[in-house]
Amino acid sequence: MTATVTVGEFSRLTHLSVKTLHHYHEIGLLAPASIDPSSGYRRYSTSQVETAQLIRRLRELRMPLPEVRELVETTDGGKREETLRAHLERMEQELAHTREVVASLRELLTPGQPVVDVEYRFIPPFRAYGVRDRVERSGIGPWCGYAFGKLNAVAGDIRATAGATYSDEFFAEDAGEVVAFLPVAPDQPPADGVELVDLPGGFFAIAVHTGPLTDFDRSYGALGSHVAEHCEVAPGPIRELYVVSPGDDADPSAYRTEICWPIRQIPTLKG
Repeated sequence: MTATVTVGEFSRLTHLSVKTLHHYHEIGLLAPASIDPSSGYRRYSTSQVETAQLIRRLRELRMPLPEVRELVETTDGGKREETLRAHLERMEQELAHTREVVASLRELLTPGQPVVDVEYRFIPPFRAYGVRDRVERSGIGPWCGYAFGKLNAVAGDIRATAGATYSDEFFAEDAGEVVAFLPVAPDQPPADGVELVDLPGGFFAIAVHTGPLTDFDRSYGALGSHVAEHCEVAPGPIRELYVVSPGDDADPSAYRTEICWPIRQIPTLKG
């Protein structure tokens, strides 16, 4: 047997505020069982309690409202399970990222900059398959997934270390040109979906960042400080070479990225 209750009573039954229930009604997520045409008072059925509690649980898990609606409205058990599983996986990834940030913050609060080994290298000019775009810093992760997916699709038997160049604007303005590249032979024919790019040669100061990218900025800071103190910076974008990337190993501790800072010449370091 079911009964109807006022919105205030339903709020007590479900631990959802009246304001939240009104909002859910307005967006079509949880409508009252009836509305008095003269007073506008809402009444809810006790049969809606379980649905309201499900919505509250999902929102506590920070599931977006469109996904909550999809999960609540579907009668397909498999689709419901898939939506919930995908969201839980995202939350686990966020939790792992949060742990990495906390670990990085603790290291940052330890006095002293990280020490990086810097090597100097001349990289000859080379041809590469490339994907070029103006990218916002906040979207660099998804864009790299897209760009390197396109490069992998045309790679075939090519075995080379992929990388990317980052323009000054990318750092200074939080958006700028990024070119993801995969080195190829000088006579490599064109391929659909990518362009052939010729990257210039030059001298670089190079440091290796090992592990998750959470504290990538610390390696940048250490290498950039070394360059400022010992080298003459050359114009041109910074390069990153992905020796071991997320596509190579699922364990972030295994990632190895070479940060290549353009310099005019190899300096002579004293003592």
